[in-house]
Amino acid sequence: MIRRIADNIYSPLGLTTAENYANVKAGRSCLHRYEGAMGLPEPFTASLFDWDQVERLDGYTRFETIAIQSARRALAQADIDPASPRVLFVVSTTKGNVELLPHEDRIHLGAAAKMIAAYFGNPNQPLVVSNACISGLSAQIIAMRLLENGVCDTAVVIGADVQSHFIISGFQCLMALSPMECRPFDIERVGLNLGEAAATIIYDKVDQLGADEWQAVSGAVRNDAHHISNPSRTGEGSYRAICAAMGDMSAERLAFVNVHGTSTLYNDEMEAVAVNRAGLKDVPVNSLKGYYGHTMGAAGVLETILSMQAVDDGCVLGTRGFEELGVSKAVRVSAQNGQTDKRAFLKLLSGFGGCNAAMLFGKGGER
Repeated sequence: MIRRIADNIYSPLGLTTAENYANVKAGRSCLHRYEGAMGLPEPFTASLFDWDQVERLDGYTRFETIAIQSARRALAQADIDPASPRVLFVVSTTKGNVELLPHEDRIHLGAAAKMIAAYFGNPNQPLVVSNACISGLSAQIIAMRLLENGVCDTAVVIGADVQSHFIISGFQCLMALSPMECRPFDIERVGLNLGEAAATIIYDKVDQLGADEWQAVSGAVRNDAHHISNPSRTGEGSYRAICAAMGDMSAERLAFVNVHGTSTLYNDEMEAVAVNRAGLKDVPVNSLKGYYGHTMGAAGVLETILSMQAVDDGCVLGTRGFEELGVSKAVRVSAQNGQTDKRAFLKLLSGFGGCNAAMLFGKGGER
């Protein structure tokens, strides 16, 4: 069994998992409208760090700093030596140090990951997972497989991204950004917001799980090869990922499905089709993008940790910004926090290039 032993969320909403969960449960968000930021001519809405309040590390970039700060806090909870050769660092990011273009060697994701692992004295070559928006789940799935096959004893999975002129202008060119706070699955949704964050989850392998311990049960990645940036209208890749991750798990045992829920017209429609098609239309569905925006490589890790916290608390977190369903298929989305006594959840992500991922998590051996 692949067990979660520690975690941390380092974001504009808080520097610990507990702070982040409390703020999300209270309905707070750090999404703000920015004008003239990063040299961009058009205003945008995003969740960005106040870098005057971040503990900076000499010799490290913004991206490396938040990744290290998150990992430090997670490792402080775990009785492991990060410098052990049996510990492997897995870094999930979409753009890393892209703001260093065009001259710095550390724009290469592998070079940045080495800086992060070296901070902790780890002797291994870190593994980088960069698979568009599904990077955070892809990284966890790979960590599961490495642990199951005895490649390492402990996997430190760090998801992180920061925003830059390069990234935001790219989404503006795609006309994918909302000028206001995003509204996942809502009939009035017009686009996504971007965000900055780092999140870390640490896994090991055990033969037996405690009643209150979390297990990464199964995961799957499926590519529908539909389009370089548009999701499949039939939700083919997401549907197949859901089916593979769920196995023989019944929908009735899920507390909720935490979807990607970016607030773009096509993503939310595609996910509604896939969730409905997979027989999960009566399971509560939520998106966390209204609190953080789209944190890219951090999203899959951050949203997994918050979902674990919610189940621990007997809560189904509300979808901030949602009021009226605006997709063609029935899905059970609510703007308000709800209650649950279930001990498992499904996490979904989808991204450019037709990639889709799903992971099933259970508490205390629930599977």
